Amino acid sequence: MVFRKLPGVSASGMGLRLSQKFMFLLFLSGLVTLCFGALFFLPDSVRLKRIFLSKTEIQPVTVGSGSENDVREHLKRPKDQGMTSAKGEAGIKLKSQSRKPPVSYEATEVRLAGGKAQEDLNLSRSKTESASEKVTSSNHGANSDTFSYKKFRRCLFKPPLGRDNGRPVDPQTNERREKVREMMKFAWDNYKRYAWGKNELRPLTRNGHIGNMFGGLRGASIVDSLDTLYIMGLMDEYNDAKEWVKTSLDLNSNGEASLFEVNIRYVGGLLSAYYLTGEELFKNKAVELGEKLLPAFNTPTGIPRGVINLGSGTSWSWGWASAGSSILAEFGTLHLEFVHLTELSSNPVYTEKVMNIRKLLNKIEKPHGLYPNFLSPVSGNWVQHHVSIGGLGDSFYEYLIKSYLMSDKTDDDAKKMYYTALEAIEANLVQKSPGGLTYMAEWRGGILDHKMGHLACFSGGMIGIGADDGAPEKRQHYLDLAAEITHTCHESYTRSATKLGPEAFRFDSGAEAMATRLSDRYYILRPEVIESYMYMWRLTHDPKYREWGWEAVEALEQHCRVESGFSGIRDVYTTSVSHDNMQQSFFLSETLKYLYLLFSDDDLLSLEDWVFNTEAHPLPIIRNSCLQDDATQEKTASE
Repeated sequence: MVFRKLPGVSASGMGLRLSQKFMFLLFLSGLVTLCFGALFFLPDSVRLKRIFLSKTEIQPVTVGSGSENDVREHLKRPKDQGMTSAKGEAGIKLKSQSRKPPVSYEATEVRLAGGKAQEDLNLSRSKTESASEKVTSSNHGANSDTFSYKKFRRCLFKPPLGRDNGRPVDPQTNERREKVREMMKFAWDNYKRYAWGKNELRPLTRNGHIGNMFGGLRGASIVDSLDTLYIMGLMDEYNDAKEWVKTSLDLNSNGEASLFEVNIRYVGGLLSAYYLTGEELFKNKAVELGEKLLPAFNTPTGIPRGVINLGSGTSWSWGWASAGSSILAEFGTLHLEFVHLTELSSNPVYTEKVMNIRKLLNKIEKPHGLYPNFLSPVSGNWVQHHVSIGGLGDSFYEYLIKSYLMSDKTDDDAKKMYYTALEAIEANLVQKSPGGLTYMAEWRGGILDHKMGHLACFSGGMIGIGADDGAPEKRQHYLDLAAEITHTCHESYTRSATKLGPEAFRFDSGAEAMATRLSDRYYILRPEVIESYMYMWRLTHDPKYREWGWEAVEALEQHCRVESGFSGIRDVYTTSVSHDNMQQSFFLSETLKYLYLLFSDDDLLSLEDWVFNTEAHPLPIIRNSCLQDDATQEKTASE
């Protein structure tokens, strides 16, 4: 058939008769229907659907162990789907609790006593909390599934800062607490004067230190100090820190960052600042940074690599780690923060990532029930059989018992893993010296190394806080073991000339709780011994723990305080000290905070409501039953 253009007929019509046009349109509509049918029913069409459908219509994609696409899909999930998945598929048990929260403490909280300065502190704090509550209410009122700060505060058993800011009645104890507060202000003021915006202060040379541990991130001392400044009532300093986070904390960085250190210091610091103050700024920054950590999990097993570029998302293992392995203490110290990231963002991917780690660890064989320090993120197998409760292993065990406590004691899997590991540690690593000191040795493929690191001294407090939740008949046994280990760590302090403990101490060749190598004699303002003092004080109220803490304060003042801050020392066994010229950020976050809590009443950050991450950032216990009951009551009241 020849088609010719007829006069008065457009080119688009092509001179077709009516019946031909009808057939042509029928064919075209059938073709379009076929294409859209393929688009919606072919198995791998999710990405194409996203072009045509709104976000609320997209169905979630199942997450694998480490695919980068999985991460991207989850970051785009609707929040209501996220919560369902996190609390169902991830395997966290949400048991109904009969224990009811007390009447809201906001209605009965009394004004702190202590004169004009204390009234100003109360007024400053109340303005901060009132403003944050208004922002939270306006941001979250439209969606009942979104985290509610006001509901969270009602579910606490006690005010975060105590009825009287934790002020002890005993004058001497209060005087000691005020001394610790002065030390914090002195350390902070010098950081602000000489190193503002840098990661840490070099007090001898009066300049800032950046380092490569945090990639391109800056202000580690600022983020690490937020909660310490707030609980100590240093409100001008806290507000300066908050303003810096608001205006200068740049998360779009390029550099070699430690997944572990960024998580415990930056994510942990921002999370705790949010939970204490309700400032949305901190929550938003924490979630934004958490998203940037997710590509580290893109491995065949889902075990994250230890180093990540926060800008490009590329990750790799530490060059010194055996055979490209990941470190137990690093990938095992993410659970607390990541579960809270899921709580605040309603995105299940964070919880799924850490639960995947736990599932893999439960599946693989453990030599003598122990967890070696090196694991391949590719094969999921142990790389070598070196076990330590100190460096490379330490906070993995801490996060097991704290995950159980933080879940309001519903995470039975974490509980089982912790007590099974503790039994293996007791059977293989806990030793008694000829002089009667109990210590944690290290295990190298069946051969004991009779060395204990300062880092391992946290374990006294860890075993103590877990004593109530093991077998009832073993409660006193665990308390005794915790006290014995804490005593040994105190001995490592008292047997030095400075009354500060070395980085590592030994129990062989006639030595007991002493460093025998020059390379182990330094002290870098570490908190672990003081951390155990604080926990043991709260668990037993034995006055010796406060006395031991005061000994540490005096030693820090005498040997570590310099003209422009605090510095570590190179040899604890000589009083002619040589300083290392570094005021570590964890000195402000942990060492001084634990000392302040040691000399405060127990209701300041009560252990009934809070767990501390391994950088001493307080994170609240998640009481899902209370939040659910609260939502039901609100619904009933509105009806």
